[in-house]
This record gives sequence, C-alpha cells and structure tokens, in this order.
Amino acid sequence: MRNGQGSSVQSVHRAMSILELLAQEGELGVTELGRRLGVHKATASRLVATLVGHGLVARNPATEKCRLGIGLAHLAGVALAGLDLVRQARPVLEDLAGRTEETVNLAVLDGDQVLNVDQIAGTRSVVSVSWVGHRTPYHCTSNGKVLMAHLDDPQLDRLLALPLEARTPRTITDPDRLRAQLEEVRARGWAQTIEELEEGLNAVAAPVRRADGVVVAAVSIAGPAFRMRPAELPRVGRMARDAAAAVSRRLGYTERSQSVGGQ
Repeated sequence: MRNGQGSSVQSVHRAMSILELLAQEGELGVTELGRRLGVHKATASRLVATLVGHGLVARNPATEKCRLGIGLAHLAGVALAGLDLVRQARPVLEDLAGRTEETVNLAVLDGDQVLNVDQIAGTRSVVSVSWVGHRTPYHCTSNGKVLMAHLDDPQLDRLLALPLEARTPRTITDPDRLRAQLEEVRARGWAQTIEELEEGLNAVAAPVRRADGVVVAAVSIAGPAFRMRPAELPRVGRMARDAAAAVSRRLGYTERSQSVGGQ
C-alpha cells in the first residue's frame, strides 16, 4: 500500500511538472518532456495522455507537440468565480434558509452535471446531509433545469441529446417534454422538480446572474414533499427567485426592466 501511494504521489508530481513546463515553454514534445522529467518517453506519454483526457493538455495537430489545454482556463475561471460567488451569496442563502426553514443550495453547471458549491441546512431538516462538492444530474434537479434553461442553443441541444436517466417514476426522460418545460422556466423565472431526483423530495430554484447578465449559478430550496406540496411551490419559487436576484445584485447585475412571468 505504501509503495502504491508513493507511486501515485510521484505521478501527480510529474503531471504537475508537465503543466509547469508547458506554462514556461509554450509547447514541448513528449520526448523532450520525458528528458526534462528524467523519465522514459513511454512514462511521459502515459502522463500526457491522462492530462489530455482531462482537457488540461492539448496536442498541436500540426506538430504533435503538447501545450496547455482549455480545461485549465475552465478550472481557473470556476475557482476564481466560485470563491466570490459563494462569499457574496452566503448571507442571502442564510436569510432564505431562515425564512423557509428548508435546505438551501447554491449550484453551478460543471460539464454535464450540476455541482453544489454551498449549502445552508434548514432548521426543519430531519437529516443534515451536505451536498457541497457533490454532483447531481441536470435534467431532474431544479437548479439543473435553471442552468439548462439559460444555455445557448448548441449547448442545450448537446445536453438534451444525451440519455436522460430515470431516477424516479416522475423523472422527465423525454427531451421534447423537458425542452418545453425549460421554456416555462425562462418565462416565469424559476424551476421546480416534484419527486424527480428522489421520491419524497421536491425543490424549486432560480437563476443567479453575474454583472453582464450571464447566468452563472442557481439558488434552490429543497424539502420533503409533505411540506413542500405542489400547491406551495409557486410561493416558494418566488422566494427563490427573489433571493437569486439579490445574489445577482451583489455580483453587480442591474436588473433590466422586463415583465416576469409566473406572478
């Protein structure tokens, strides 16, 4: 076990060294990377292949040399934006959880899933389960629907072309039906799920916008179906919408004059 751990740590160290070398030099071939790392070309090739698979390194198709991948820019952007997002949203989330007494989450779209970046547990929660750092499906969560609803057409088409797993009997797995629901989400300003991710769990969510108006996150309120009954969801949805708007203002977004559906 100790040898395996040492080997894993060494591989991580070498992978980080590759990223640092590429940051310094711009482009390097696998042979040169192996020479600078002091490892066989085959070892360097395996490390590069892993980094390429995660989008952290890319190959120049003309030279076959390696360079930093766009995945690094994505990670850096998420990290920088995420730190400010969580910091700015936290007071609003705490207030919302206090008023609803239900669990409030802040989530962002990460690839093909939803990443929960902050959570405030409601005082009425029977079991306190932290979703922070956990990824959930986009098509059967309220925050996922909000984030999907504000993607551009090519991104949305790509997600809707993927298989939509039935997590419960209520999960929407028909792309056309889901697309129609996303149009409703955009019109009224909030989304809902009724026992679509887990049986007995309902939720609502609304979009958070950064200064330029782009949706970067979603604020959701989730609770047991016997408390958050379908008839109550419009009221709670408006609370989520107001809270998300408050977070958006803290991020520098100025609300435009526009009619908002779903009174």
